Amino acid sequence: MTEEAVRVGVVGCGNISNIYLQAGQKFDILDIVACSDIVPARAEARAANYGVPRACTTGELLADPEVELVVNLTPPAGHYRIAMDAVEAGKSVYNEKPLCVTREEGRRLLDAARERGVLVGGAPDTFLGAGGQTCRELIDQEAIGRPVAAIAFMMGHGHETWHPDPEFFYKPGGGPMFDMGPYYLTALVNLLGPVWRVTGSAQISFPERTITSEPHKGKTIEVDVPTHIAGVMDFAEGAVGTIITSFDVYAARVPLIQVFGSEGTLNVPDPNTFNGTVRLWRRESGEWEDVPLTRPYQENSRGLGVADMACALRTGRRHRAGDELTFHVLDIMCAFHDASRQGHHIELESACDRPEPLPADLEEGQVDR
Repeated sequence: MTEEAVRVGVVGCGNISNIYLQAGQKFDILDIVACSDIVPARAEARAANYGVPRACTTGELLADPEVELVVNLTPPAGHYRIAMDAVEAGKSVYNEKPLCVTREEGRRLLDAARERGVLVGGAPDTFLGAGGQTCRELIDQEAIGRPVAAIAFMMGHGHETWHPDPEFFYKPGGGPMFDMGPYYLTALVNLLGPVWRVTGSAQISFPERTITSEPHKGKTIEVDVPTHIAGVMDFAEGAVGTIITSFDVYAARVPLIQVFGSEGTLNVPDPNTFNGTVRLWRRESGEWEDVPLTRPYQENSRGLGVADMACALRTGRRHRAGDELTFHVLDIMCAFHDASRQGHHIELESACDRPEPLPADLEEGQVDR
């Protein structure tokens, strides 16, 4: 990579910021010049730990003409406002998942970014890791023939037993679909392309949750969002997908993602990771085989999507975890909830292209050859 590094500001210095700040040391295209947080001491600590030159307020960061790209790691309800402020300041922005909480926010953000000539995108970028990219290669090589169906399951019992601040997971922008659905849906769109129609059912199984983790042990949470969502997707290329995301299940033995084709089945690793075991069943052999990972980035490489966006800023090409993909995933998630309330299929207004695969011969720290 010979392009000049892109100057990056990180907004939000919670736990997830550690891996993003490490990305500034891994990818030469990224130069993290500032970080901010609602708790100033937290930003100062992150800056000291990772050699970031400046810890400041978010207002100061967004007003800094040196910052070209903002990485927005605030809670979901804050994604839109911080991102819009960044765009209005003439900066590109990469949001943690989800892109926004509502379609209306997402549309306004994308329209503003296009008007300003800046880029918008966001997490997850795990589909760019070795596991997701190896599966993409197998699909493109027709290793299972023509994809006809897919299933995805994220089954657990929520965050109140272990997370230090679990309340926002049960408020708008939270719930299992908005919390974990982006990983599964982005992985599926990467493999199968866009969705044109969905339906679904959703419910709040437990209207109240009691926190058993510190420091809020004993506090009761009123649940404001569905915590068990079952959805069906019709992909534009013909496959039918089924997804369940749940915070209401204590234990389950289900695959994370499987894709079924005319000639076989592909078992996809955890979409919340960059590696994992890829397994393939072919009609000719009649048995499962483990497939070696053929692509780079097997380790936790969150920030890869930011580096890809930074490369796009310098070269003018499309970035992979981009606006159309992240908005399409948001649209799908909202449509599941709409379908449950309205009792019918929802035809999506959004679409996107499958993101381009990463080159297979990249070295650590590279995004382009």
